[in-house]
Amino acid sequence: MTGPDAEAEKEILGRITEMISQEKDLRARLAQQEIDGATEHALLAHLETELDQCWDLLRQRRARIEAGQDPGEANVRSASQVEGYLS
Repeated sequence: MTGPDAEAEKEILGRITEMISQEKDLRARLAQQEIDGATEHALLAHLETELDQCWDLLRQRRARIEAGQDPGEANVRSASQVEGYLS
């Protein structure tokens, strides 16, 4: 994959990497008692939802590429939709 599609995927993966780093930072801050458990839980819940949305978008884009469709037509789905998927 090259061009704008590759760049878009790179941006999504970069955002995922950034959020994973933020997750680790939150856990470290909790361990060092810089934040309390409730704060950590709330921030982690938000991050995890955003991560799920990014992974979903990436999967959508890749599926569209495999199907010969425009990956640029993939859209970020709502948190309630993404969080409602069954594992």
